[in-house]
Amino acid sequence: MLVIVVENVPPRLRGRLGVWLVEIRAGVYVGDLSKRVREMLWAQVEAGIGDGNAVMVWSTNTESGFDFVTLGKNRRMPVELDGLKLVSFYPPEPADESE
Repeated sequence: MLVIVVENVPPRLRGRLGVWLVEIRAGVYVGDLSKRVREMLWAQVEAGIGDGNAVMVWSTNTESGFDFVTLGKNRRMPVELDGLKLVSFYPPEPADESE
């Protein structure tokens, strides 16, 4: 199982993902593809992401049963802890007090 979620990416990238995966919600793509195709798709996401962000999750033989990678500006960051990949949050950006 493979899931790619994109936000604020160019329509061209969304169309390219739609060729290989099923878009079950806006920006949420699901499929069952080989490692080779998964890596090719992620390379296309990296090349075409623009100012957007993306996460790719796939089934694998790990303690949690999946692995993931992220790309682009987002408050969430992957963190590895005792062999498990978890998600942490960057602190919120301070509000501009000059307004």
